[in-house]
Amino acid sequence: TLLEVADVPEVPGESVNVSGEIVDLWTPSASNIAQVGLIADDSGKIKFTSWKKSDQKWVKEGDQVQLWSAKKNWYQGRCSLALTYDSRIVFPERDRRWWKD
Repeated sequence: TLLEVADVPEVPGESVNVSGEIVDLWTPSASNIAQVGLIADDSGKIKFTSWKKSDQKWVKEGDQVQLWSAKKNWYQGRCSLALTYDSRIVFPERDRRWWKD
């Protein structure tokens, strides 16, 4: 089930699935981070971190994505998402072609 971003901190469990737009990316603060930024929907926005060792697809600002099995993290009272080797990034507009044919 895909959640709204605002619901992520409230749901039980360690991992979640969310859908939204990549609205901001910035330079990672550590060499083991591939990408870091914000994913947003109509309900809000949340930070995500994609770790290099998780070998995820690259995203760019403006991409509509689904993050599957993203791990919830808490830091200073704020919830964020980490993309691990168990996670998956899906681009609904891009990926739609292969299952429609």
